[in-house]
Amino acid sequence: MKRWTLAAVAIAIAVGGIYSAKAQMTAVVPAALATAAAAVAAPASKDQARAADVESVDGIVAALYDVISGAAGQPRDWDRMRSLFAPEGRLMAVGARPEGSYVLRSMSVEDYISRNSKAFATMGFFEREEARTTETFGQIVHVFSTYASRHAAGDAKPFQRGINSIQLYHDGKRWWIVNVLWRAEDEHLTLPERYLRSH
Repeated sequence: MKRWTLAAVAIAIAVGGIYSAKAQMTAVVPAALATAAAAVAAPASKDQARAADVESVDGIVAALYDVISGAAGQPRDWDRMRSLFAPEGRLMAVGARPEGSYVLRSMSVEDYISRNSKAFATMGFFEREEARTTETFGQIVHVFSTYASRHAAGDAKPFQRGINSIQLYHDGKRWWIVNVLWRAEDEHLTLPERYLRSH
């Protein structure tokens, strides 16, 4: 962005030679900053988000769970998912390696879509929130969301549980997901009682 701004200033000075460099800086730099701010605030998708999805923390968390859930072969509304995330949003999973170390797999929204579309074509996946712990400060919110994953919506027992750590921010008009970081239960780590109830 810095390189682009300097180039824009140079072009403006060359075209409008009767003006001083200082005048051109005054005119061009704020416009460039406004363009940059608009780019950051713009949805990751050209499609507008549903108002109900992004007007509240409850709405955007519910939309996240809803958009990834469905029966085997059921198309997911990936444009809806894109509209929930800030352009720089990430999805990250913590997993154990066989030798006992842990690895972080980081994905963009597009990475998540491409990696899971094939699996969702042949496998039912329904994930729902079981409990939530929320911390809020101004325009930022951290949601510790306990999840349960099932292959069918009516399955009595989930095949997996864990925590989705969801970071959100509000731009004055709507909520955005910045990051989702998750860790599943395993034989060495079970969910403590405090994360099995909302508070």
